[in-house]
Amino acid sequence: MTVVGLADDRLELLAPEAKSALAAARVLVGGRRHLALVSRWDGWAQPPETLEIRADTAELLAQVRSRLSAGTGPICVLASGDPGFFGIVRTLLKTVDRRQLRVLPAPSSVAVAFARLGLPWDDATVVSAHGRPLEDAVRVVRTGSTVAVLTAPDNPPEALGRALVEAGCTVDLAAVCSRLGSPDEAVRELTLDQLAAGRFDPLSVVVLLGPGRLPLTGWQPAGSESDRRVLAWGRSDATYLHRPGMITKAETRAVILGKLCLPDRGVLWDVGAGSGSVGIECALVAPGLTVFAVESDPASAERIGANAAAAGVRIHVVPGRAPEALSSLPRPDRAFVGGGGIGVLEAVLARLAPGGRVVASFASVDRALAAAGLLGAVVQLRADRGERLPDGTWRLVGSNPVFVAWGPGGDG
Repeated sequence: MTVVGLADDRLELLAPEAKSALAAARVLVGGRRHLALVSRWDGWAQPPETLEIRADTAELLAQVRSRLSAGTGPICVLASGDPGFFGIVRTLLKTVDRRQLRVLPAPSSVAVAFARLGLPWDDATVVSAHGRPLEDAVRVVRTGSTVAVLTAPDNPPEALGRALVEAGCTVDLAAVCSRLGSPDEAVRELTLDQLAAGRFDPLSVVVLLGPGRLPLTGWQPAGSESDRRVLAWGRSDATYLHRPGMITKAETRAVILGKLCLPDRGVLWDVGAGSGSVGIECALVAPGLTVFAVESDPASAERIGANAAAAGVRIHVVPGRAPEALSSLPRPDRAFVGGGGIGVLEAVLARLAPGGRVVASFASVDRALAAAGLLGAVVQLRADRGERLPDGTWRLVGSNPVFVAWGPGGDG
């Protein structure tokens, strides 16, 4: 049995090996569209028997078993793209030993979709929504950087869009790629809101790129300065765009990351993110984290995106004021509260995942002690920075103390 993948549903694109398999077929298996496509082909000495692939494959497999047992053949199965990629090969292996199966693939629909968008996909995660809950796709989009979702009549692209919006996901790019290779092919780039509100061909490939994955000015050559990273936190305040005086200072940031005890993966909230410096450094240290930076000031929220892009990390920027903006986010395993007061801290604790940890910073001793009562531990930090005098000598310039509380539980 030979399985032939069709590229763009065009017989003229078949390789010689595939044309030979088709010409030799005594039994031809395919969907209605593919059987109609080859009905006009003139390469057969004797037209083959045809078996149509339907939604219920049990009858088809019984027919295939019958032909194999009777020695009828050769059998040629037609499919779109790569038949081993969420395709008919998995179904056929319920009947056919893999050593009796020859597969001649064409480019998969996912490969064609990324090609149409001019993007690489070697790091992509592919999810099928055919007969599967959309929650699986949402979970992958939330934690993945490059995702392709194969949609279906029961889960069309717009249903995926609504699920992503309801889950509070954000992406740099959403694209719906439909009827690839056909005369009415459509590739549309849009926002998640447009995806949720639209109507699309249900059998589409939806490509989603997470924050920081959309190239804005082309690719950097391998080995370039931006390609070399170091493991560092507590980086210079000058690294980040920020409002004057409105940034968690480098020395405080280093302590905060230590108290967060970052896991290798999970969800982290940076609430009252400001410049995004804490969330960005968490993403640098633990790239497996999904980081949500919540910030109410529109200009600061925009700066977070710029700072994350400059650092080369993925950050989901959530414009809005806590605690209201937290309601649609997934439960955090770690959270840093840099603004909003005790009410916001209580809201974060109410959503914290089991075994999670919160770190919060305060300029006020009263709020810090109240936070310590909720979390279990507090420390006062003060860093005196060296400053060179006009004569070349140095002096230490003191800064206002900052209080850092962490917990639940005071260990670490």
